[in-house]
Amino acid sequence: MTNDPSLFYDLHVFCCTHERDSRKASCGMRHADKLRGYLKDKVKEAGIRDMRINAAGCLNRCDLGPVMVIYPEGVWYHYQDHADIDEIFETHIRNGERVQRLMLPPGR
Repeated sequence: MTNDPSLFYDLHVFCCTHERDSRKASCGMRHADKLRGYLKDKVKEAGIRDMRINAAGCLNRCDLGPVMVIYPEGVWYHYQDHADIDEIFETHIRNGERVQRLMLPPGR
């Protein structure tokens, strides 16, 4: 972690859990809340304190979802299952590297 005193959290993760009323795809329809809970449990079990895992309303990328964005870097990911969450956790959260295969391209 950065231990930057100007940041309240070293990492802040926003997971879209939005569920639309229409039939249009949404992160919530794809079990985003359960996957967010799984990530939150992993962070807690690892004893990481300078990090926050938040449920977010619509991040306007539901067609690619579920999606998350990690700040302060502003890196966007899509994920489907526990294996994807495990990879994001180990690679990005623990090791500070990016999971290229799960990153959303800029402008999408």
